[in-house]
Amino acid sequence: MSDSRKDARHKAAMEKQKENVDAAIQAADIERGVAVLLTGNGKGKSSSAFGMVMRALGYGQKVGVVQFIKGEQLSGEEIYLREHCPQVEFHQMGTGFTWDTQDRSADIAAAVATWEKARPMLQDSAFDLVILDELTYMIAYDYLDEADIIATINARPQSQSVVVTGRGGGAALQAIMDTVSEIKDVKHAYTAGIKARKGVDF
Repeated sequence: MSDSRKDARHKAAMEKQKENVDAAIQAADIERGVAVLLTGNGKGKSSSAFGMVMRALGYGQKVGVVQFIKGEQLSGEEIYLREHCPQVEFHQMGTGFTWDTQDRSADIAAAVATWEKARPMLQDSAFDLVILDELTYMIAYDYLDEADIIATINARPQSQSVVVTGRGGGAALQAIMDTVSEIKDVKHAYTAGIKARKGVDF
């Protein structure tokens, strides 16, 4: 096939693609915040959520971040937000991983206290974006009441977006989310014996 014919076919294909994209954009006419669930067994769920934090801050939006499970070891995102983004309301459960604590009662108390930091954000229309990092584990371990979480997310201000991260989360949580993305673990350096890397993994 000649270059001119290839160019013509490419142009026709791109014109068709543009028509489809333009039509989809035109059809999406509902203006409100969205609920996003980032799940799956692959790496990158929290990283994606923090990418959205940076995106929102670029537009001068008000952001709240609540991290469940993490907190004993400093992470790059925590360091950066605390040092450079004091306008971000940031809370952590602070107990570390549940397999380290091995204390269910203490973990439940910490989860409840942390959820009580998240709840006011989800009721405050001043927040454009709220990140609930690793919240799915609190549902899976039955540390927090699933119905309460779902009701609170559903009742948030119309303009507010919320992002929930973590493996699983259950069918009920997935059902109320506008966007659900599953990150699949195809290959991971850790399983090959490579240590977690500062700036990449934490």
